[in-house]
Amino acid sequence: MSKATTTGLILAAGKGTRMKSDLPKCLHQVCGVPMVKLVADNMISAGVDRVIIVVGHGGEAIVEALGPSYLYAWQREQLGTGHAVQCALAELGEVEGTVVIACGDTPLISVDYFKEFLAEHNGTCTLSVAHLSDATGYGRVVVENGVATRIVEQKDASDEEKQIRYANAGMYCVDGASLREALKTLKSDNAQGEYYLTDIVSYLSESSRAVKAFISADPSILLGVNDRVQLAEANTILRRQINERHMRAGVTIVDPATTYIGPAVSIGQDSIIEPNTYLEGSTVVGAGSRIGPNCKFSDMRIGNDCYLFMSHGYEATVGNGCRIGPFANIRPKTVLEDGVRLGNFVEVNRSHLHAGVKVNHLTYIGDSEIGEETNIGAGTITCNYDGYKKSRTTIGKNVFVGSNSTLVAPVTIGDGALTAAGSVITDEIPAGGAGFGRARQVTKDGWAERRRQQHENTPE
Repeated sequence: MSKATTTGLILAAGKGTRMKSDLPKCLHQVCGVPMVKLVADNMISAGVDRVIIVVGHGGEAIVEALGPSYLYAWQREQLGTGHAVQCALAELGEVEGTVVIACGDTPLISVDYFKEFLAEHNGTCTLSVAHLSDATGYGRVVVENGVATRIVEQKDASDEEKQIRYANAGMYCVDGASLREALKTLKSDNAQGEYYLTDIVSYLSESSRAVKAFISADPSILLGVNDRVQLAEANTILRRQINERHMRAGVTIVDPATTYIGPAVSIGQDSIIEPNTYLEGSTVVGAGSRIGPNCKFSDMRIGNDCYLFMSHGYEATVGNGCRIGPFANIRPKTVLEDGVRLGNFVEVNRSHLHAGVKVNHLTYIGDSEIGEETNIGAGTITCNYDGYKKSRTTIGKNVFVGSNSTLVAPVTIGDGALTAAGSVITDEIPAGGAGFGRARQVTKDGWAERRRQQHENTPE
């Protein structure tokens, strides 16, 4: 394995019993992203060259969920944080440069904090420390003149040590060689019977290698998620931070309390996000668009000056100046070019609608290509599935498809053609032609009146 200047280690092997879940704790999501992925991605965005995630309980699920973008090491027995790092280094081999260590259940450590932490590190070891008014529940850090001399876990702390207000934030920057040396000295003679990573601080300090304390007054960096209450708290904090970032960049969020935006979402200036809107995954919204209310979009590309309301979509592309909704459903591999209009109860799947296409009411479009300025009448269905395979419908430009048309794929309708309302179209319609696929109407004068009189004169 090639050497890296900066290596990130993320500890994600714990059982997380307080979550009361079959899902590994670090896979529980904050703002739509697994906690451990938030930590890993923020590390990489801050300049870490490679990330290795230490997995144990539920490790297979973590590896499957996160995929090959990261390296993995196994901690088969959970013998403490120090043992977890030993497992990681056994996987990596010799490590040169800086090693950054964080926990996989600390989703609020931002890219900026990682950058500041890395920039501050210029010696053997730097420890992230939070200064709190009350540090109850956290490991206490003994700090003298900006140097951390040792860490005492809550269960091992004396009454005097419990009065210390410096709390261990669980992040370390360590020289690789010094880390490997210090790990060899760890012992499990403590209240938990585990190998504490925190003990490397006292070892390095006693070896005349100063451990710098990087002190923050922001308590949110300490928030480790151990149960569902803390998970909800982390969601609330990160969601507020994300919304504030977008608002300061020129986006109007009408009601931040009911707006849910993922950390990787991009929104252009002067766009407006209405209440009860969810923007997830890698969704991109252009400038001057209005989204919501009551929308949910995941991994979407939405252009400038669009209006999408009371609708749903994922893994699709929407061009500039489109109007979508209400109650439209845009499914994967759909491309809507500029000026497309989708109205109420319209579903589009794996289809390409060219500029200016209008599909306004009660319609299903699947596996289709529709040319410019074509109008699709209400109640139209593209019958793309025959029970065995899916076939395509191709409609040219400036076509008028009459209401309640049934287009049985594979079928082609040429430019400028039309279909009569209520038609079942099974054969090609050439350019400029018309398709009539319905039974001839029969009109019988007086029939309804005679039937009514017959019914009224029939005794019950």
